[in-house]
Amino acid sequence: MPELPEVETVRRGLAPVMEGARIELLTITRPDLRFPFPEGFAELVEGREILSLGRRAKYLLIELDNGLTIVSHLGMSGSFRIESGNEEAETPGEFHHPRSKDGKHDHVIFHLGRGTAKTRIIYNDPRRFGFMHLVRRADIDLYPAFAGLGPEPTGNALSAEYLASRFEGKTQPLKGALLDQKVIAGLGNIYVCEALWRSHLSPLRAASTLVTKKGKPKPALDDLTRHIREVIADAIAAGGSSLRDHIQTDGSLGYFQHSFSVYDREGHACRFPDCGGTVERITQSGRSTFYCAACQK
Repeated sequence: MPELPEVETVRRGLAPVMEGARIELLTITRPDLRFPFPEGFAELVEGREILSLGRRAKYLLIELDNGLTIVSHLGMSGSFRIESGNEEAETPGEFHHPRSKDGKHDHVIFHLGRGTAKTRIIYNDPRRFGFMHLVRRADIDLYPAFAGLGPEPTGNALSAEYLASRFEGKTQPLKGALLDQKVIAGLGNIYVCEALWRSHLSPLRAASTLVTKKGKPKPALDDLTRHIREVIADAIAAGGSSLRDHIQTDGSLGYFQHSFSVYDREGHACRFPDCGGTVERITQSGRSTFYCAACQK
């Protein structure tokens, strides 16, 4: 599944084209993806102006001028591409996997107008694990996937003091605590591994060990909070990890996957200078964890 930086990369690629445009026509080529499309989907969005493109955790939010928001999830292989006029969508960059352009996988097409300019935003999803729902903007916090979500790792609400309040007395392994979406929204497996490595913290240690007896964050929790922010910011700047099928809106892949420090580097030397350790892979709650036991304590 795409992680937060991938979704943010897509949002930033789509926003300049979609925001302020009007949906003149919505073409849907099948009745469902992972879930059925909303009843009357086309009729409810056609003719509406797109006010903004947002993101909550790993979901895209397309806000319309009639009080409705399209909630979109990319699933495992979903991607958007932008086509203007009769020109083929530009696809710069080197491909890890070619993007699907097979028309049978083009499931949703937004025909947009902005004055005389016409653009098509095409959602392609070979595996059909993505989905689109319609939610009233006033009820967005009640949407099941958003209810109870923690703060974003990119927002000001994420602080060492906040994490201390969530980790106090918690014997759960640190990695599992960080993956809890009720603690931090949208923080996924790859970037937890990377943040813990940067912080020299073992994924196996209890989350409560980063909190003082008075419930205050220890210096290590200050460092971890900073590294969570930094690893997400670095990934967004690089276009996301873009593993396997995920592709940016212009067709190119992000390049952060080439600079992972610990994720998917089992058996390689730790990249911290003078560490001398080797990256190990273990399984925690069914997920692969990569870390260096020599320097992550």
